[in-house]
Amino acid sequence: MTRFLMTTALALSFAAPVAAATVAEGDVLDDTQEYRFWMLDALKSADPHKNTSKDGSQIVRQLFEGLMTEDGNGAMQPGVASEYTVSDDKTVYTFTLRPDAKWSNGDPVTANDFVYSWRRLADPATASEYAWFIELMNVANATEVVKGEQPPEALGVKAIDDHTFEVTLKSPTPHFEKTLAFPSTYPVNQKVVEEFGTDWTTPENIVSNGAFVMQGHNVGVDITMVPNPEYWDRDSVILDKVTAVTVPDANIGLTRYQAGELDRVQPPSGQFPRLLKEFPDEAVARPYACTYAYLLNLTDTGNPAVQDQKIRRALALAVDRDVLVGQVLQAGQQPAYGWTNEAIEGFTMPELDMAKMTQADRLAEAKAIMEEAGYSASNPLKLDLMYNTSEEHRKIAIVVQQMWKQIGVDLVLNNLEWKVYSDRMNSQQYEVVRSGWCADYNEASTFLDYFRSTGYNVGKYNSEAFDAVMDASKTSDDPAVEYAEAERILAADVPYVPLYQYTKVDLIKPYVKGLPEHNVMDAWYAKDIYITEH
Repeated sequence: MTRFLMTTALALSFAAPVAAATVAEGDVLDDTQEYRFWMLDALKSADPHKNTSKDGSQIVRQLFEGLMTEDGNGAMQPGVASEYTVSDDKTVYTFTLRPDAKWSNGDPVTANDFVYSWRRLADPATASEYAWFIELMNVANATEVVKGEQPPEALGVKAIDDHTFEVTLKSPTPHFEKTLAFPSTYPVNQKVVEEFGTDWTTPENIVSNGAFVMQGHNVGVDITMVPNPEYWDRDSVILDKVTAVTVPDANIGLTRYQAGELDRVQPPSGQFPRLLKEFPDEAVARPYACTYAYLLNLTDTGNPAVQDQKIRRALALAVDRDVLVGQVLQAGQQPAYGWTNEAIEGFTMPELDMAKMTQADRLAEAKAIMEEAGYSASNPLKLDLMYNTSEEHRKIAIVVQQMWKQIGVDLVLNNLEWKVYSDRMNSQQYEVVRSGWCADYNEASTFLDYFRSTGYNVGKYNSEAFDAVMDASKTSDDPAVEYAEAERILAADVPYVPLYQYTKVDLIKPYVKGLPEHNVMDAWYAKDIYITEH
């Protein structure tokens, strides 16, 4: 990206060529250009404004394209926008859209599509679980629109003409540019959405603007995608087909990979060391900006005992994270005592007291807290843990169940399929829930804004002090200071039990080329991938 000063604004264009599948010297393309990848859970929605899952984002990213995309290192690259300018006060962004960007039905992609789509994301009538993201982007009037205090038309977005999209921010927001490749910001086709309603994302109805279109969707089985003939960079797309295969059991996924039915799969927990020895050219572990945690329901529908901060602290203290990462997972994961993943650019976790303690001291304090509250082996605190179907989640839950038993907690394990699990989690129908939070963009606020009272925040944690610190970070000269304080507040309040920081563990066939190797958010684009002869 090249920056150069102009008379009235800072203009930005993209000096590097647009990312697309480029065949490396010496590679010979296979006759069959199909990429088949594993998904743990069935796709809940292909609607960019309705999707909430990491698996879903993998699908949405192929079907749709936003103002920007990412390269293999996670740096912003041009998408529908070919360039943009920023006003002197850094609050007005003006994007120039590609004149050759089209929807899969041949209609042009226009600035009005982005206006409609961003308003739709914020509109309470859409009931998007990611409406808060437009607030996080700091778009003018976003909070008021999301709360229903102003109409969607008040949102700070405007179509200057068909190919000029203007965004006004409430204040300068350094991370704004990094949000523009996230699926919630992608455009949708107003005509199709309004014609088909909730059925607009079915294969026979969907119209999209990405490099691929949906050819078929067998719910809970597979999703097939083929190149979009109207995509502006169609000539650079090499794959003829992309298939997402849903396999809720990682062991079965591994079997199908070894049988040649999948090109990429996440191996079962604990098996990575063996697989690395057996398949050194296929087993990969990389930093991955996600944190695994148990969230606590702090509403009236939760367990009254977890309203007590001391009980929450005891639950966090009793988990031996070294056992989890060293004996259960065994793939380079790191113990987590805070929320923000430490692979995030520019972030340093502050010293947290729990992280400095020995596990023996943690366990002793946890037992003392529970005994003081009247809980013991003969009078345990009964809690219900909800988790979505996965052998890894089950193994972790069983280990934590035994750890909490030591402090007088009787933990009941409740395994649910993804859709039911997701619906119950988002409607606070749980006591403790397994969750993984992954970065939406490479900056610490993508984690910390989660716990704002207006954030995604399914446990409904509410702290004026935390909100104030995060508000201050938006205009801070050095937001790292506020981010460190935010982590300290979370560590003191304990609205969740952090367990570990992810690594991205995969088996990938050596003939698959073009997957990113240094993107800590694992944002990949099928338009960059090709299959070599094998």
